[in-house]
Order: sequence, then C-alpha cells, then structure tokens
Amino acid sequence: MGETWWSDLAAALALVLVLEGITPFLNPAGLRDSLRMVLEMDDKTLRLIGLFSMLSGLGLLYMVR
Repeated sequence: MGETWWSDLAAALALVLVLEGITPFLNPAGLRDSLRMVLEMDDKTLRLIGLFSMLSGLGLLYMVR
C-alpha cells in the first residue's frame, strides 16, 4: 500500500505541474492580467474561491476513485 500511495501522490503532483504550466506557456499576457485581478480581490473572495476549488477537487476525486 505504501508504494502505491507515494506513486499516486507523485503522479498527481506531476499532473498539477503540467496543468499549471499550460497557461503561462500558451498565454503569458493573459496570465499576468489574471494575476492582477487576483491581487485586487479581497481575502474573503479568495478564500471562497479556494474553498470551492478544494470541494470541487474532493468531489471529483470521490467520483473517480
């Protein structure tokens, strides 16, 4: 079980890095604009976005697994 868990974690991290790299590679100017908008958001909005993202990820993981 231990080896599979680490292998799955490494695969998930690798996939996150690939997905996170797509936007700056394909559209760096768009990424800069998006980051400017994020900098202007208040903490409550960012926390709600983070919560929604985590819950969506957990739901998707539950459905896949």
